[in-house]
Amino acid sequence: MTTEERLEKVERELGRVKRRSRWLLAVVGVVVVGLILAWTWNKTTATTQVQEAAKAAKPTPAAQPQEAAKAVKPAQVLRATAFVLVDDEGRERGKLEMSKEGPGKDGPSLTLSDENGKVRASLGMEKAGPVMVLCDENGTRHAGLSVLNLGPKLFLYDENDKGRAVLSVFNGNPGLTLSDENGWPLAVLSIFKGKLGLSLLDENGKNRAALSVNKDGPRLELLDENGKVIWSAP
Repeated sequence: MTTEERLEKVERELGRVKRRSRWLLAVVGVVVVGLILAWTWNKTTATTQVQEAAKAAKPTPAAQPQEAAKAVKPAQVLRATAFVLVDDEGRERGKLEMSKEGPGKDGPSLTLSDENGKVRASLGMEKAGPVMVLCDENGTRHAGLSVLNLGPKLFLYDENDKGRAVLSVFNGNPGLTLSDENGWPLAVLSIFKGKLGLSLLDENGKNRAALSVNKDGPRLELLDENGKVIWSAP
């Protein structure tokens, strides 16, 4: 084989190698592109699935309170001998306390105080029934309300804590009592069995004058310190 023939053979072999290389590069390129597309598609799909799962897991605004309510555990039993309510400055404004005799002196009670610590209102349950007292800025009571076994009563007090008026219903009969500055009753207005009566009393609580109205008409009586009638009309 001549040198020229050898050179031609070598050139043919180089041509075949170049063609194989180009084909191999093309195949590798296709494979690489395919891998890139597959990776991109998988990532997009995974992201979409995660978002859909998050949306499915996240409750709607309307359902959130319901789900939160379901998540709240039942309140546990709280035991204490006293509950004290204070304002922002730590001043006592209300108190519910268990004493040795029970929750209150004669029964359960609730006391409310103002910003100065003065008792302004109290509500208690006594053996005879509930009692409520209202006080002024000095802690002095001015009004009281009770519902006892015999009927309700409304008490009014002056600035010296003296009872000046009592409105009551006793066994179904209404009555109004007015007292002096010492708390002694001086006038009693009542209705008893359909009979209207007004009694005026002295400083010793003795009935000194009585005015009544019944089916027979009005009657006025004046009495001495012993309760004896000294004058009447008619």
